[in-house]
Amino acid sequence: MLSCTVRLGKSGLKVSRIILGCMSYGSPEWQPWVLDEIAGLEHIKAAYEAGINVRYPIAIYHDCLSFSLQTFDTADVYSHGHSEIILGKALKQMGAPRESVVILTKVFFPTVGPSDLNIPYSDGSNILK
Repeated sequence: MLSCTVRLGKSGLKVSRIILGCMSYGSPEWQPWVLDEIAGLEHIKAAYEAGINVRYPIAIYHDCLSFSLQTFDTADVYSHGHSEIILGKALKQMGAPRESVVILTKVFFPTVGPSDLNIPYSDGSNILK
């Protein structure tokens, strides 16, 4: 039987086998294919409630059905940081327990946008703000 989680590299962090990428949530002004905040909130909520990150075909992964870890991927460059904001709002609105959520984000590439948290060629220090 396959595990519901895998270790992320050598870090020891356990993440779900399927991760919800959040690049599509933010502002269509950034990229025309991006969903706005309202649609993004609906998608994230539907994915979380359906267990899209953890519910696998019952014949193969029957123990994963009660597994609660949810893993999301985002980056500060997605819609100039708006993707991260939408994800945070969605998790807060759903009352997702922080201890059951893993948020993977990336920093480095330049972000040019309205937020003062977006530092061009970030060294990662803005992730702590």
